[in-house]
Amino acid sequence: MAKILVVDDEADLELLIKQKFRRKIRENVYEFVFAQNGEEALLRVKEHPDLDIILSDINMPVMDGLTLLSHLPDANPMLKAVVVSAYGDMQNIRTAMNRGAFDFVVKPVDFEDLELTMEKTILYVKQLQDTIRAIKENNILKMYVDENVLSFMTHKEFENSLLKNEVVDATVLFIDVCGFTSITENVPANTVVNLINGLFDKIVTEIVAQGGHVDKFMGDAVMAVFRGDFHLDRAIDAALAVNEQLNNVEEITTGDKSYKPQIAVGINSGEMVSGNIGSESLRRLDYTVIGDAVNLAQRLQSAAKAGQIIITEETYHKAKESFRCERIGEVTLKNKAKPVTIYQVLE
Repeated sequence: MAKILVVDDEADLELLIKQKFRRKIRENVYEFVFAQNGEEALLRVKEHPDLDIILSDINMPVMDGLTLLSHLPDANPMLKAVVVSAYGDMQNIRTAMNRGAFDFVVKPVDFEDLELTMEKTILYVKQLQDTIRAIKENNILKMYVDENVLSFMTHKEFENSLLKNEVVDATVLFIDVCGFTSITENVPANTVVNLINGLFDKIVTEIVAQGGHVDKFMGDAVMAVFRGDFHLDRAIDAALAVNEQLNNVEEITTGDKSYKPQIAVGINSGEMVSGNIGSESLRRLDYTVIGDAVNLAQRLQSAAKAGQIIITEETYHKAKESFRCERIGEVTLKNKAKPVTIYQVLE
């Protein structure tokens, strides 16, 4: 349905419009809103943000049609106006067009010509609305989908690639924002979301800087995957950088509550399965990694205290030439039959 604002000070025009377009009004093809001058029209634009087009006279009291045209870009830049006026001289037509009019119809009105002009204008506006909507949806999509995936989606092999599962050698990084749950019980929801999103931005910046891919956000934790050359070194560098970033963050105060952000990190390397995991019937699949190496990284994170970056002894032997680490000892981890020796990465 198209929503049309008619602006004219002729008292009988509203009745005439409703008579001429009664069938399309009844069939919900058109909906009309009426105003008697430009000033009133601007109020109607504010009241009806879903308006598609305007049919406006020129000569009206309070505010004329040409002045109205100059205000429309600020009131609603998506609206397009068709001027319907007895003042059809070239000067008025040129002034109307220069102020953004889409078309010009001369009175006395030929309603067949007017409807064709309306249909043309409505089609243009709908196409414009679809374009803007697509841009917005694309920007929203970018918030949820990796940029490389988005660019690849235009390729023909994209659909087949979604079915591809493989075993990869990679490093998984789990970062938990410590103590954040307690603050959620004492501050407004919007404040909580803004705080955690601000902290996540700092975390993500360092992950991306080291060539990592943010796999998912889980409550107040982040899971990231590093592949390619030196994936373990880059994951540890990212964790150290995040630790340093948050150490420099001042204490956050909300109301009478104070909070100093810290992280607990688990890192593990090894073989893992990469593919689309989820429910096809629900149409929700995550392109992610699974396997014992991934589970162990999460268990290490749960064993880490605030400010600690925890790795296994096996990972320590891979990283000890590049990083200074300290042995913590043995811990019992979920689903591990034997205690696991863990180390803390210091620098």
